[in-house]
Amino acid sequence: MHNKNNGNVLGLKMFRKMSLRIFILSMLSLFMVSCNEDAKVEEEISKIEVDFVVERFDKAYAKAEPSDLPKLKQAYPFLFSKHVPDSVWIDRIEDTLQNLLLVEVGKVYPDFKGEKKEFEALFQHLKYYDKTFSVPRLVTLTNDVDYRNKTIVTDSLLLVALDNFLGEDHEFYQNIPRYLAKNMQRNQIVPEAAEAYAKKYTFQSNRKTLLDEMIYYGKLLYFKDVMIPFKTDAEKIGYTEQELKWAEANESPIWSYFIEKELLFSTDSKLPSRFIADAPYSKFYLELDNESPGRLGQYIGWQIVRAYAEITDENVLSILEKEPEEIFNKAKFKPKK
Repeated sequence: MHNKNNGNVLGLKMFRKMSLRIFILSMLSLFMVSCNEDAKVEEEISKIEVDFVVERFDKAYAKAEPSDLPKLKQAYPFLFSKHVPDSVWIDRIEDTLQNLLLVEVGKVYPDFKGEKKEFEALFQHLKYYDKTFSVPRLVTLTNDVDYRNKTIVTDSLLLVALDNFLGEDHEFYQNIPRYLAKNMQRNQIVPEAAEAYAKKYTFQSNRKTLLDEMIYYGKLLYFKDVMIPFKTDAEKIGYTEQELKWAEANESPIWSYFIEKELLFSTDSKLPSRFIADAPYSKFYLELDNESPGRLGQYIGWQIVRAYAEITDENVLSILEKEPEEIFNKAKFKPKK
């Protein structure tokens, strides 16, 4: 009798081991299939032809004399407002501060080769997922360090203000809060442009609750997953690697906090500034606040949209048009433990 029980226990253990092995192998094979499919898609995308030149308006303006103004206006009419008299543009050409700005941009960006390769990849991805996409004129310029408008996107133009990407410690940024200045560097040029495109494609009728805001920004970040997969997650969200690790390690307590405090469906107008907007840290009103990165609501929203995409396997552009409650309900999001 005793031996029989031992045999049963041994059999059960072997069965469990076998089941676990089968489960692991099936998960690995699914993972391999998914990786192979992703690799095939990326290979297809890399063959898409995109033809464009980077137009360095900043360099042309740096070299310009007042007599060159008519030529510049003809080449770049969209940069010269008809309501501004020529005398103002001539003053800018001769302005010492403007010239200093252009000199600094020229030092950091003597060429734009690395960025051009990344823009080429972004445009290839956009063409693959949106058959109507046409490659824009890409123009680099300066905008008096207007860091709220680093890149501007229209149907036919992509403007990149390079004076906003000179490196976080640049002397021009000394009066800008550190949490903003840390993303004023060259590895953020393409993620900024991708976000500008994401906003063009994203539709959402509601942005009233914290969850609405979380999903909205989650969509923008998921768009970057698809369109700029060559960038790291930290670069996509504008975190340092340490900040990203902190967010990943604390996913579960952050989520528990949102649930326990019943914040997801709250319309409290203070919540976006606590968890969504650019800030030095997120505001849980706990001791850990100072350790946390800002915008953790965006980070969690990103994980929810990723979970939804994985479950539904829907096209990225279709996901961007889904309402937040549908994404939330179908995602069945569970934070990392």
